[in-house]
Amino acid sequence: MKILFVTSTRIGDAVLSTSLLSYLIRKYPGASFTVACGPLPAPLFESAPGVERVIPINKKRFSVHWLSLWAGVVGTCWDLVIDLRASAFAWTVWASNRKVLRSREGKNAVHRVVELSTLLDLKTVVAPKLWLSERSIERAASIIPNGKTVIGLGVTANWLPKIWPAQNFISLAECLTSSDGLYPSAQIAVFGTEAERDLAKPVLEGVAKNQRIDLVGQNDLPTVAACLSSCTLFVGNDSGLMHMAAAVGTPTVGLFGPSPAARYGPWGEHCVAVESTTSYSELVGAADFDHRGSENLMGELSIEAVEQAVQDLWIQITGDPDG
Repeated sequence: MKILFVTSTRIGDAVLSTSLLSYLIRKYPGASFTVACGPLPAPLFESAPGVERVIPINKKRFSVHWLSLWAGVVGTCWDLVIDLRASAFAWTVWASNRKVLRSREGKNAVHRVVELSTLLDLKTVVAPKLWLSERSIERAASIIPNGKTVIGLGVTANWLPKIWPAQNFISLAECLTSSDGLYPSAQIAVFGTEAERDLAKPVLEGVAKNQRIDLVGQNDLPTVAACLSSCTLFVGNDSGLMHMAAAVGTPTVGLFGPSPAARYGPWGEHCVAVESTTSYSELVGAADFDHRGSENLMGELSIEAVEQAVQDLWIQITGDPDG
């Protein structure tokens, strides 16, 4: 059986789509999968069972990228084409069956993972999942100390208004790793891309040198995923890193303000989203709202609220109300 799986350009959306891919892999264990996605998330699919080919979709003007993808797959008669990009592409290739997702963004939008499950009428929602290669696990083991408690911080995001202030991350780390904190003497791993180093720099400088692990732009994405899986806890802005942490099973606290937690919160019983006191609708509904702007809109999310969310998640996972 040959299945073509067309998913997102962005890392976060691509990770969420692994919920559907995971279901298909389990349902059709002998199938051969081809995944088409953006070049950034492409490496995350290479270790998935049954995935024989990953085709990066490099977006081009006038949608020429679809022609490139078509040329690469038109010679195959597909048993199933899954198109999560809501394009006409699925209808241009030979296929016995096609499923094209029409997004329900807006007032009646549900969580993206739930929305994905409706494409195949699944009775049970499947969680996103990332598959780690032996190479990435070995590489992560050389970076994240074995047996050590490590808190991962995702201190960046794809636009500035939804980035929690650096000083808040620093203060939270101090609270959690103090002698009476939940994770005394834990090390702090700071994640981000090399292009985001300037954004991450204040947090890196705010954590003691012997306590921090600098993972900003240091590794390929599969190794980053493996490092996230080695963390005891991840706290981060709404970003691809946050979804990656959740997808590898790490207890995850997602920080939200001008992006909808109900739609894009980290998925799973080991996850929680904590939101600004000013709601998403109020923030994005302001007359002067511009997601490309530089004004931070996360200031009303307090350190105390995030620390409480971590505490609540700890209790939820461990059943220990005393920490």
